[in-house]
This record gives sequence, C-alpha cells and structure tokens, in this order.
Amino acid sequence: MWNGTIESVHIAPKASIPMKTVSEVRAIPGRGLEGDRYFKEIGFFSHNKGPKRQVTLFETEVLETILRDHNKNLASNECRMNLITRGVPLTHLVGKTFRAGEVTLRGVELNEPCEHLQEVVGKPILSSLIHRCGLFAEVIDGGIIRPGDKIEEDISIN
Repeated sequence: MWNGTIESVHIAPKASIPMKTVSEVRAIPGRGLEGDRYFKEIGFFSHNKGPKRQVTLFETEVLETILRDHNKNLASNECRMNLITRGVPLTHLVGKTFRAGEVTLRGVELNEPCEHLQEVVGKPILSSLIHRCGLFAEVIDGGIIRPGDKIEEDISIN
C-alpha cells in the first residue's frame, strides 16, 4: 500500500499561459477544476471532449528524476498539470477511483508529453517525460483540493 499527498495545486485561466499556483481549488463533477482553462473549455486541447481533461496529476518524483538523470529542471507549475503528487503511483490508478482530500477522482488514462508542452515551457523536455507524464482524471464527487491533502485509493469502489 502506498501513502500519497498533494504537493501543490496549479491552474491556468487561459490556454498557453503560465500555470498559477493556488492554495486550493474546487473540483466540480463533470467539469473539472474551477478557474482552469479546461473547466472553461478554452484549453489548447478543449476540442477533445470527454472527462480526461478535467484534472491532471503529475508525480514530484518524476521532476526529481529528470533533474538528476537528465539535468533538466522543470518546476512543478511548468509541467502544465493541476495536481503535483508525492508517493502516488499514478500509473496504477488508470481505471481506479481514488480520493484527493475530500474529492473523489477516477483515473482515465496516462498522459504522454507533446510538442505543445515543450513549446509553452520553452525547454527541451519531451524525451525525458515519455511514459511518465502524469494521469488524466475525472471528477466523480466534488469538493476542495489543497496542498497537503492525502491521496488514497478508494478500495471500497475498486
């Protein structure tokens, strides 16, 4: 069993602008995170409908690994993901329901890095993130998500 937490929370009110670090965010079922570009349906990939753009998660450990192994520094707000986690095996959460604080999420699919990410960040990071660029998740039950919140698999549902 793993023990995970939310390290930081990020949203961007418009497409292609820097992510803003926030102290909390409200997750709305079927919509995503209030104030984020995908909640407003104005994100770069908003034309791809469905639940996978509601919430994105990324492992802090990946940021640490690419710095150590590839000498590429990517700040938590630069990876373009909403929830930065620690101690959470995101690849194991595809198709699973889990809790992030008071919010229930369902892992939809793994994310792969794209040219758009590299363009917005302005750093050559694509090859360092292949097969470890986070998780798309759907909001099942809403509420507030804050840094420090626990993340745990909801074994009563899975």
